[in-house]
Amino acid sequence: MLQSPRGAAAALTWFPLALAGVIRYTALFLVLLGTWFIVQTYFDRSWKTISLRSWLGATDKPSSKQPPQHKCGNHKSCRQNYFAFKIISGAANVVGPSICFDGAILMSSVKNNVGRGLNIALVNGTSGQLLRTDTFDMYSGDINKLDTFLQQIKHGTIVLTASYDDAATKMNNKVRAHFEELGSSHVSKLGFRDNWVFLGAKGLKNKSPFEEHIKNDKKTNKYDGWPELLEMEGCAPRKMD
Repeated sequence: MLQSPRGAAAALTWFPLALAGVIRYTALFLVLLGTWFIVQTYFDRSWKTISLRSWLGATDKPSSKQPPQHKCGNHKSCRQNYFAFKIISGAANVVGPSICFDGAILMSSVKNNVGRGLNIALVNGTSGQLLRTDTFDMYSGDINKLDTFLQQIKHGTIVLTASYDDAATKMNNKVRAHFEELGSSHVSKLGFRDNWVFLGAKGLKNKSPFEEHIKNDKKTNKYDGWPELLEMEGCAPRKMD
């Protein structure tokens, strides 16, 4: 069937309009696709770094809440009427011991008041006040000095002891008996270059639960000729009058 000239002209007029519409919609689609690609790429990289609070205008700040700080750096705090303490023995003959009581360092290498042998701090068992510190050379020192020191300890005094290098060469039965009176269970077995940390008290009726002892043994020593250091922390009860 032959198409009339008028129909052919109408068809020719419609074709460019349809082509222009296709081009227009195709261009719009490409613009939208490009916009989506840009937004997706940008936010995919940056959205993770922008919190919802920041997006709304608020600023993220590090939490001001800090981990709880316990006295002497212990893992937990002590109840009322208890004193926090930490005793660290010396490491071989290189690193000196440390004694902390109720948040205060009583003896340490930094304070320059520790020495080879036994390092002892005396504290008032009621107030927690430091009474005296002293060191006793147990390898070549005078054992009578330690004997006299232990005899003079008054009732109600807390005694904190840390070994360094060698704690027992000069030890005798009389001195061991003084420590046993303070609550020690291990002083009778203390030997050459053993490590020992102890907290006792004058007038204690039972054995102290605060004591650690490690033998000098070539098979188990951490250092050449010395066992590893000891670290003991806890809560010592206040003496109530």
